[in-house]
Amino acid sequence: MQREVLDGAKEMMKEVIIEHLDIKNMLSSSNKFYIIDLGCSIGPNTFNSMQHVVQVVKDKYHDNILEFQVFFNDHVNNDFNTLFQSLPIDRSYYAFGVPGSFHDRLFPSRSIHFAHCSTSIHWLSKTPKELLDEKSPSWNKGLIHYIGASNIEVMNAYVAQFEKDMEMFFNARAEEIVPGGMMVLISPQFSERLLNFSGKLDESLVNSFNGPVYFPSIEDMTKVVEKNGCFSIEKIELTYPKSKLVDEADAKTLMINLRAVLEGLFINHFGSKIAKEAFTRTILKSDEISAWMKINYKKACQLFIALKRK
Repeated sequence: MQREVLDGAKEMMKEVIIEHLDIKNMLSSSNKFYIIDLGCSIGPNTFNSMQHVVQVVKDKYHDNILEFQVFFNDHVNNDFNTLFQSLPIDRSYYAFGVPGSFHDRLFPSRSIHFAHCSTSIHWLSKTPKELLDEKSPSWNKGLIHYIGASNIEVMNAYVAQFEKDMEMFFNARAEEIVPGGMMVLISPQFSERLLNFSGKLDESLVNSFNGPVYFPSIEDMTKVVEKNGCFSIEKIELTYPKSKLVDEADAKTLMINLRAVLEGLFINHFGSKIAKEAFTRTILKSDEISAWMKINYKKACQLFIALKRK
């Protein structure tokens, strides 16, 4: 799924680099070009996207002898050993690992020329605490996410946390990215049906769990970028990248992909037995989910945003 997201954005990323990235003004006398991938995970998708960025820049400035350094960033508990053991031998860049949250500063001032972040910014730094407070108007009783909640206060709590996180994110990147440097963000869009896991769960366990995920809209992203004031929006668009999973309505494979991403959260909160049952029961509904996918597959499901440091 993540590979399809990246592949679906490749042409747009190529276009914004060609149209808006001006290396001559950024590098002056240097020939070193620094790239970061925020939320890299363990590969191979990150290698594919980073090589694409390097190649597009090379093709645009074929008369320049550039040296590329790519910094792979993720949380400190990311498996960087697996990441670097699988580095492509034929890569055309030098690779570095940078552990830490991208909501904080990671690099020296004005040191990065291009930042990339795919399928990561929708993860919040934490679950809004008011969702778990029975006395709060934002208490999300009986649900595990804002999707499907009838209480507008629940949505507001998620939006507020997203805006706080993005304020930290953009403040950090504004310090790190050189004037004229670029940042490309790609965020998935999911539906209620794909997040509605079912199972025989203790009510108190459900009430004390909310997924730390918020899928931003164009309006959400425009607001946080404009509030920061350090970046210009060069392109922002909701797109529908072609997907074999959706075209073939392969709900079973889709749920297996989602399980790989979400199962850790469920195990930590509900325990392995309940988590396994919840995902198993969802996969058993693959025919029902496939029918929904066939009806809704044409809806936009990916947000692409290209920014330039002022």
